[in-house]
Amino acid sequence: MFRGPRDYSKLDLKQFGGHKDELIFTGAVKSVCIAPDSKTLASGSYDKTVRVWRMNDGEALHVLEGHTKSVEVVVYSADSSKLCSGSWDRTAILWDVQNGYLLKVFEGHENLVQSIAFSHNGFFLATGSWDFTVRLWTIGSPDGVDKVKVLEGHRGNVHAVAFSKDGMLASGSWDRSVKLWNPRTGKLIHSLTGHEGWVQALAFSNDGIYLASASDDDTVRVWDVVTGACIKVLEGQTDIAQHCAFTPGGALVASGAAGMTLSLT
Repeated sequence: MFRGPRDYSKLDLKQFGGHKDELIFTGAVKSVCIAPDSKTLASGSYDKTVRVWRMNDGEALHVLEGHTKSVEVVVYSADSSKLCSGSWDRTAILWDVQNGYLLKVFEGHENLVQSIAFSHNGFFLATGSWDFTVRLWTIGSPDGVDKVKVLEGHRGNVHAVAFSKDGMLASGSWDRSVKLWNPRTGKLIHSLTGHEGWVQALAFSNDGIYLASASDDDTVRVWDVVTGACIKVLEGQTDIAQHCAFTPGGALVASGAAGMTLSLT
């Protein structure tokens, strides 16, 4: 069911400012993410920094410096204690949210890091890059040693990565495909094809049964994770679909120039 524009006039809106660039005075904000516990908000900018804000009053808590080029993506861990940022400098950086400490720099990609996802158990971190690969980092190893698997198979920039709650990993690419991986083995489970445009976003349903992929071909496809079959194609309502997400109740929400909500139950 399509839902029309929401009236935002009665909401208490806050403005978070502070990103700056040496040449243009204000650094373009490239990515924003709200912590799962809703206590903080993080923003990554062209000015090479990540800023962390307190949600209830808008106070700036940390300015995180470490990247040498524009920050393209920021993502929180499931428990809201960590933050990871990806940059044009080809690295991802893991930060401690409470004190703003730099915990780890992940190096190895040969092009910019465009997408990042934490596994729900905090054991894995996935980074997708314009080098056509996904790197899967083991960050919760009992022996304290970080390990990495390089997942190859895409033939275009990896623009989206996502974990299901039971641990499956999905990656979406500008090669118009979606791939499902077993993160513990690094093995490819399914290669999902059908989109005619770049895959821009991915989302698993809460029960892990379905995967949604949003594409700039003006469609959202819903896939059966077990079989790899496309069970539904949503088209004609999203106008270059850029985002998709499942609600706790199982409805799929997608947005582009227009928005829509669909119940899969």
